[in-house]
Amino acid sequence: MIKAVILDADTVTGGDVSLEPITELCNTTVYGFSKPDEIAERIGDAEAVITNKCVISEDVMEKCPNLKFIGVFATGYNNIDIAAAKKRGICVCNVPGYSTNSVAQHTFALILHYYSSVSKYADTVANGDWCYSKLFTYFNIPFFELSGKTLGIIGYGAIGKAVTKIAKAFDMNVLVYTRTYPKHADGIEVVSLEDLLKRSDVVTLHCPLTEETKLLINERTISLMKPSAILINTSRGGVIDENALANALNEGRIAAAGLDVLTVEPMRLDCPLREVKNCYITPHIAWAPLETRVRLIELVKKNIEGYLDGNVINNVAK
Repeated sequence: MIKAVILDADTVTGGDVSLEPITELCNTTVYGFSKPDEIAERIGDAEAVITNKCVISEDVMEKCPNLKFIGVFATGYNNIDIAAAKKRGICVCNVPGYSTNSVAQHTFALILHYYSSVSKYADTVANGDWCYSKLFTYFNIPFFELSGKTLGIIGYGAIGKAVTKIAKAFDMNVLVYTRTYPKHADGIEVVSLEDLLKRSDVVTLHCPLTEETKLLINERTISLMKPSAILINTSRGGVIDENALANALNEGRIAAAGLDVLTVEPMRLDCPLREVKNCYITPHIAWAPLETRVRLIELVKKNIEGYLDGNVINNVAK
């Protein structure tokens, strides 16, 4: 059995999901969390390392000459120096597509949090308001139908398409902004970014973070949105200028924002979006339902098996 190290197991399991599908393949040392200055030492002479967010830099590779396989507990791999891995013949295997449905589900959880006001009404009931109501119901907190509203999707990969499917079930109109999709394909209207922002009641981000998408949502682009519109982000925090969004929310220039990602994670105490009006934030959990993490570990196992069998799959360092 080859020697392997898992650097940040706590990012995928709190004991509710077993790592045995991976650990039974290799002589594996498991660490819950690793600081940057511990990474190279912990990998040591191992042939394989599995990580989620720990940075595997060229310096780390230089210090770990036996390293031949890097498995990523994620689809994204910007924490790995791919050029350095390729130069050394190190396989870097990610897991594409494992969380498509869970991210789409969380996207609508954030949308419905605003549109249905469930948590606000549940709080009033918990506070006893219904017990003292003269009527069988009350509806003093605004809530709205999704049917007939326009959903603007920025980025139209697997997750964007899954979100479209749910939107259609709610009888929403769908607009898409993407660099790689023909106009009106599959009955979806593809528009410019400006047009999407002007027409949408809900804007949801499903694009990767690149030089082109960094700070895509900024003071200028937010100014194009309806005052009644809401912004959802389950992609990457860096797509949004957080100061610009905080100002827009506090000034009522858009209605609300639901975010699962931030520019710096974990959230900093001085994050511009802390305690901002009508901004609700979850801690980067869209990818992480129980079933999704079980699937992720199984797919990482298959990546390792492919490496061991000489049939490498999902290698992004070819």
